[in-house]
Amino acid sequence: MTGSPGETVLLTNPTSGKGRGAKARDAALARFKEAGMSPRSLAGRDADEALDIARQCVADGVETLVVAGGDGMVHIAVQAVAGTATRLGIIPAGTGNDVARYFDLPRKDPRAATERVLAGRARTVDLARSGSQYFTTVMCAGFDAVVNERANKMTWPKGQMRYNIATLAELRTFNPLPYTLDLDGETASLDAMMVSIGNGPSFGGGLRITEGAVLDDGLLDVVIIKPMSKRALVRTYPKLFKGTHTTHPAYEHHRVRSVTVAAPGIVSYADGERFGPLPLTVECAPGALTVLH
Repeated sequence: MTGSPGETVLLTNPTSGKGRGAKARDAALARFKEAGMSPRSLAGRDADEALDIARQCVADGVETLVVAGGDGMVHIAVQAVAGTATRLGIIPAGTGNDVARYFDLPRKDPRAATERVLAGRARTVDLARSGSQYFTTVMCAGFDAVVNERANKMTWPKGQMRYNIATLAELRTFNPLPYTLDLDGETASLDAMMVSIGNGPSFGGGLRITEGAVLDDGLLDVVIIKPMSKRALVRTYPKLFKGTHTTHPAYEHHRVRSVTVAAPGIVSYADGERFGPLPLTVECAPGALTVLH
């Protein structure tokens, strides 16, 4: 048994952020102890075991599942808690920490993040769903997915710079892709650099590709970046951190309840994790997640 009704469980990825996960867990446990709480502390040896633990916690009726880790750890927890009464707490300890950004959680102070969990203030938000899989942030299905694939294979450098280097490396050979999209029943065929599907506004450590996405509006934000020169793409890339790319003529934005995206040879990424090969249908799952913030 991994928990009991009414209990809080702390689930950790000890390797998140070069070992920051374990440090964040220890700081969180110390703060919980000071507050008179002693949550059960669990860790998976890998993603599959962590998901098994999270699902068992939900099955046991755990009230709050707190994760110490990055967006990948949140992604694992969300697969278990989506659509259930179990609340999610987040102690950020990863590289990107975009979900923590969404809720304005302290990203470098695990004790302060633990205070937010102890305060118990809850917000119910949407998730994006494809089949039995969920994501919280953005699904990348084009140039951004190819960059993710390369970045995940790199061992150096760490953090945002790894994405920047992977971006420059992929730019050398990338060409626009032929897409077929179904946007709430309207079909379009077009060439594009990327198609991104956002439940929230950013991915990859603050890249605000789906700027304007709202977590609880019952809609997904689909951003299409139409063909542009590689030089223009390089010039536009820094604007993603501020969300000011939205004025570029190659930018197109749709708000939908459901989208099907198809393009040859692309493996999509969501929450920074491999999500699945295209084609995929993604729909909004309104109110599927409750987060302590």
